[in-house]
Amino acid sequence: MSKPSTPAPASNTILLRRQLTELTKRPVEGFSAGLVDDNDLYEWEILVIGPPDTLYEGGFLKARLSFPPEFPLLPPKMRFLTEMWHPNIYSDGVVCVSILHAPGDDQYGYEDAGERWMPVHTVESILISVISLLSSDTPNTDSPANVEAAIQVRNDIKGYRKQVRRLVRKSAEEAFD
Repeated sequence: MSKPSTPAPASNTILLRRQLTELTKRPVEGFSAGLVDDNDLYEWEILVIGPPDTLYEGGFLKARLSFPPEFPLLPPKMRFLTEMWHPNIYSDGVVCVSILHAPGDDQYGYEDAGERWMPVHTVESILISVISLLSSDTPNTDSPANVEAAIQVRNDIKGYRKQVRRLVRKSAEEAFD
């Protein structure tokens, strides 16, 4: 995502700086966050450590959080840079979870407005939601972002788990390259 073309309100940058400082002072188990560039509060690099006792255990999953100039009125976008295989993560790595969907009613009727983005959400609540998504034994396949992964979950759960574990091993190897 490119930098905002018009300067963002100071309150946006103050809020983002506060959330970054809070995560730095009081890290939350399972992930770390920092800026891609010290001069750009709108692009964060994220490292999700695969949650214990899940298919992702042992993984080092790199991602980006890109904040719009309208933050916190609109949600950021989260995209995994690490190759992922999950029904709720698009093949390009974009994460599809309710908390990251624009506020208001879902035109398709899958989500209640209360499940979607609200300005009270924080980077921490987003990342906890993503960790929860990865921790599920059986991912949601009702409205998949990655149709092929959803079909594999439904028809070949063992094959799906094997594919995820292969990518997790690859992420761990790449983390130390």
